[in-house]
Formats: sequence, structure tokens, C-alpha cells
Amino acid sequence: MAGFWTGKRVVVTGGAGFLGSFVTQALRQRGCPPPFVPRSREYDLRKEGDIVRMLKDARPDLIIHLAAVVGGIGANRENPGRFFYDNLMMGAQLMEQARLADVAKFVAVGTVCSYPKHAPVPFREEDLWDGYPEETNAPYGLAKKMLLVQSQAYRAQYGFDSIFLLPVNLYGPGDNFDPRSSHVIPALIKKCVDAVATRASEIVVWGTGTATREFIYVEDAAEATVLAAERYDGDEPVNVGAGREISIKDLVGLIASLTGFMGRIVWDASKPNGQPRRMLDTSRAATAFGFVAKTSFEEGLRRTIEWYHGQAKSMCNRV
Repeated sequence: MAGFWTGKRVVVTGGAGFLGSFVTQALRQRGCPPPFVPRSREYDLRKEGDIVRMLKDARPDLIIHLAAVVGGIGANRENPGRFFYDNLMMGAQLMEQARLADVAKFVAVGTVCSYPKHAPVPFREEDLWDGYPEETNAPYGLAKKMLLVQSQAYRAQYGFDSIFLLPVNLYGPGDNFDPRSSHVIPALIKKCVDAVATRASEIVVWGTGTATREFIYVEDAAEATVLAAERYDGDEPVNVGAGREISIKDLVGLIASLTGFMGRIVWDASKPNGQPRRMLDTSRAATAFGFVAKTSFEEGLRRTIEWYHGQAKSMCNRV
């Protein structure tokens, strides 16, 4: 695919965000001109008029749609209506206007939250419609899942080249560490680092620790996204993951060890565990566009913790 990105006009929605910043970096490394990154203060992607104006300004050949309203279990429970509406409106209208503007390719990035609550592990793309998602994040998961329906329908009727990716939970430098909206890894890192700093004797963690999750390092996820944009033109969804399942209990122990927290772990069983298990079958990504995650989980966690320490130190110096 040498030269694929040369001279290509690319829009990356959410390009200033967590995954988006790594995707834009990966694009530049491949020789792509600086991608157009629409900012919410200039273009509200929930509004058709703003999308039309953005497309006229950017004139893209290819769109990578990463923009989303996201959060952990707590944020999903507090904002089900917002998470459903905002994500549905952004995706559906953006794809429609991209079709009308003759954009050559559209890369839609969905979520593992679209899978049924009790899908067999590892989750295969064929299992995507075999049940309802886990209740706490179903509105978000279903809103993103509609991009797959739209993508396949537009390909069938209009010949529109749109692909759909299903990444597992991301983590890495630049993640959201706000305890009100963060996912499990940044939330745990913050709890442990703060506990060490304050010499706290314990931390409280949601659930029972029995749920399992799979995580992919953000640089690997960005690589998968760009490879798919280059090499994949199929109508079937594709899982993007690292192929490792870990229980929340073991995850807490690992993060505690890497951060130096030696205190007690208190499990708050009154809080939800979320989906019982999560792990993807990633064989289709390897076959379809040659993606295999490279970063080991322990190494990714070390890099993330080091980054967070650096941010905390920088903040202290500014104060």
C-alpha cells in the first residue's frame, strides 16, 4: 500500500482526543498530509448544517470517525439518553452527508459495548446480534452499532465504501483520568497513585472483581485503524483487540504492584460489575488487514503509569 496516503485529504473526527491523537500521528508517519480535525467549538457534529459546512471546508477523500461521547460504567448509568442521542446523531448524519459529498471511504469505529451481554468468549463478529448488550452501557453500544447497519445498508444500496471496526477498551498515555467519567484502568491508576501519595491504607473498587476484560494499548488501536483504512474494504465488522483476558481482581493487583500501592483493596459489591466477561476473537483483523497487537499488557501499563506520574508532577510544578 505504498503511497496510499500521499496527497490524501483525511478528516479524523475526534482527532484531538485520546485515540484520535494517535491516529493522526500514525497518518503523518505514513506520509499523509496533516488531517483535518473538526473541533466541537467550530463544528457540532450532531447538527446537519455543521457537518455540511465541515465537509465543504475539508473536502475529504476519507473520513475516520472516532468522535464519541463516552465514559465508564458510572457515566453510562448517569447519561443513557445523552450517550444514545449524541452518538447516534453524530454517526448517522455524518455518514449520510459523507455519502452525499462523494467521500470515497468512511471508517466507522464502534465499541465492544455493542456485543450481547452473554456472548460466548471469545466474542466473534458473527455473535454480534445474538442478544442485548449489558444494560449499563446498552444505549451507547446500540447507538454505535447502528453505524454498522447504516454502513452495510449504504454499501448495498449506494455502493458506499464504509467499514466498521469493533475495538475493545483502550488504555494508554493521554487517557481520561477524571474519576467522574474515566474507564477502569485510568480510574485504578489514579486511585493507587493518589493512595501512595497520601499514604492511604486502602482503596475502594467497584464490583466484586470477578468480571473480566480485554484491553488494547492505544498505539496498537491506532495502528489497527490506519491499517484497516488502507487495506480493508469488506462489509463485515472487524474486532480490534489484543487477545488477552484478565479479571478485574487481577487487574487491580497488577496496577497496585506497578504503582507501589501496598494497602488493602476494598470491594464495593453494591456497585455493578458491568458485562461478566469480555474478550475478542481477533483472527479476522489479522487475516483481513494484517493487524496483530504488539504491546504487552504489562509494558502498556508501565508506560501509562509513567505518563500519569509525569502529568501529576507537571501539575504540581505549575502550582
